[in-house]
Amino acid sequence: MSAPTRSLTGARRAVRYELDVVATRGPILESRHRVHAAVVDGRGELVGSAGDTAIVSAWRSCAKPMQAASFVAAGIPDAVGWGDDELALACASHAGEPEHVAIASHMLESIGLEEGDLACGPHEPLSKRGSRLLRESGLHPTRLHNNCSGKHAAMLAHAVRAGDGALGYQLAEHAVQQGVLAMVSRWTGVPAHRVLVAVDGCGVTTFGLPLEAMAIAFARFAAAAERGEEIPSRVFGAMRSRPFLVGGTDRFDTVIIEETDGAVIAKVGAEGMHSLAIPARGLGLAIKVEDGGQRAQHVAVIRLLQLLRVLPDELPPRLAAFARTPVVNTRGETVGELAPLA
Repeated sequence: MSAPTRSLTGARRAVRYELDVVATRGPILESRHRVHAAVVDGRGELVGSAGDTAIVSAWRSCAKPMQAASFVAAGIPDAVGWGDDELALACASHAGEPEHVAIASHMLESIGLEEGDLACGPHEPLSKRGSRLLRESGLHPTRLHNNCSGKHAAMLAHAVRAGDGALGYQLAEHAVQQGVLAMVSRWTGVPAHRVLVAVDGCGVTTFGLPLEAMAIAFARFAAAAERGEEIPSRVFGAMRSRPFLVGGTDRFDTVIIEETDGAVIAKVGAEGMHSLAIPARGLGLAIKVEDGGQRAQHVAVIRLLQLLRVLPDELPPRLAAFARTPVVNTRGETVGELAPLA
């Protein structure tokens, strides 16, 4: 571990970590994924880093807890009679398994809408179980199978209950998305006019932010949840109590929440993004694999949690499967490994 460097946001010194991930083939180092990370405490101070914490990237699905916070702040769950199942799915990048689809469908039915009102497109379920069950049913993927259907259903509920109308709810200028932007600004500390806005893979807005700002948001949200503040407590409480709904069968976020008994709240994003909270320690983490390679993402997250002494060196089997993954050829032979560089 290299010498500490000064924090960008405070006087404390931040510990530098090496989180790059390499793929080996026999004795050959075949490729290397550069990984950036920020670890921030509840006061907003950078306490750990890897690479460049000022790198700007799209937050993608890591922003879902903040997006859900806007929906909770407006009183929508109580107004429509939704509980932890629906709130967890609003935060989810779910696997499109029958349980996920059923809740997303119920969310729409309870507000008088249907699948066609979702602005997200259909895609194949993200877990092997989900794909197998869909295939065996003889059906095709629908918008309900989209990993973001819960978030979209929540945004539709917000739009309808607030009287802003469902049409165009996914567009940046719609009141629902403006409310989300304000919530992102609140927790990251980045003024709304300085947050970059683009279109996510599911069709709603996504936000371009420095990596450190993402970690600040999760740290502040975690600290507020530990203090018992209603909105963060409800959002993280739903994710903790319904880990399967947050991801699905063998999905990383589900496994990490389950294996740590909710001590770690993880939220995956596309293109190598991950944000995590450790509420008991008031820590927020944001990780970006520079080349967007998801194969390196889970390896880096596990390694950082080990370096922070949140996870042990000797991992339980389900987490160990994400920490080092085999490189397999077409004959089914293990010929290398994807693992931390250090």
